Amino acid sequence: MRALAPLAAAGLVVALTAACSGSAAAPAASTSTGSRTTSGSSASASPSSSATTAGGSSTGSATAPASPSATTTLPSDPDVLTMAFAGDVHFEDYLAPLARDPQGLAELRSTLGAADLSVVNLETAITERGTKIGKEFHFRAPASALVTVQNAGVDAVSMANNHGVDYGPVGLQDTLAAKKSSPIPVVGIGADEAEAYAPAVLSAKGLKVAVFGASEVFEMTLARYSAGPGKGGIASAAPVTRLRQAVAAAHRKYDVVVVVLHWGLDYQKCPDNLSAETAQALAEAGADVIVGGHSHRVNGAGWLGRSYVAYGLGNFVWWRSHEPDSRSGVLTLSLDVRRAKARADDGHSLVRKAGWTPMLIGADGIPRRPGTADTARLMGLWNQANACTGLESSPS
Repeated sequence: MRALAPLAAAGLVVALTAACSGSAAAPAASTSTGSRTTSGSSASASPSSSATTAGGSSTGSATAPASPSATTTLPSDPDVLTMAFAGDVHFEDYLAPLARDPQGLAELRSTLGAADLSVVNLETAITERGTKIGKEFHFRAPASALVTVQNAGVDAVSMANNHGVDYGPVGLQDTLAAKKSSPIPVVGIGADEAEAYAPAVLSAKGLKVAVFGASEVFEMTLARYSAGPGKGGIASAAPVTRLRQAVAAAHRKYDVVVVVLHWGLDYQKCPDNLSAETAQALAEAGADVIVGGHSHRVNGAGWLGRSYVAYGLGNFVWWRSHEPDSRSGVLTLSLDVRRAKARADDGHSLVRKAGWTPMLIGADGIPRRPGTADTARLMGLWNQANACTGLESSPS
């Protein structure tokens, strides 16, 4: 949303590097490389940014990297749009008070909210009523949670996941009502398929950014509560046909297209074949950024032709504070504004730089930048995860 505070050295956004070997010792933090790599920020809450809807701690040993400078900031650059993404957010159990505290997650503005635009997966139903559907875990939060998330610096959320309808039809009714009055756009869920598959359109740096949400996690929510003609629910990416059509249409209309997916398998570090196939289909349809989650693990990321793909960002605000569940972070992408405005469809990626800020979820459920040793260790794990993605480490 905006750059409000300098990033501490331990949380220096570290450039993605080529996949490394199994060593847990990470390289020194550095500025990323690649053509046209700059960085910028702007306040999405300012008059220059807006949003609409289309159509409507654990420690460990590691070799410490060379000490970076004491602080780093994201200088404003009109030719660069920065977008930040993080993983799963909910307000279950001991996190429940945060949902009623408007400033409960405000400390995240210095990391997640430091980009021009920030997006997360909101993994909960927005209701205080309803009946649990037949599954093991059920997540819900009051509508005030959307204000808490907004004040963390988030500009849009996806609710296309396997917990968006945990409290059945009544819970869905409340969720849709909360969506209508939400201070930030909610994508991937709707009163019918037209609404569920409609993107939020965010504005920053003179660009129109379409953001979609969809799920292909095969469980009860997808089976019973996928949106259809005249039927409320979440946007399904299984099959990918409907989503692909929506992405292709958005590619022709908007400057940047982002898809937030719920996909893959629980507790896996590498993408499954279906996720890779879906990423390919959406890349071919014109998606510039494809980010996902569901595995509760940080997976790898990189370039797939002109698209940037992140297979899993892990948990973010979550009720598990021991590793590996607590491994978290913020992915920050820098996009070429001039190329986006020119609608240059020449095979080159709009994403010119990608950086990962490692974090660990604390006992209170909130992620924070760890110390130097853990930052190095977590960067090593990030690089290991990249090795099994088949993605490129630099842009086309």
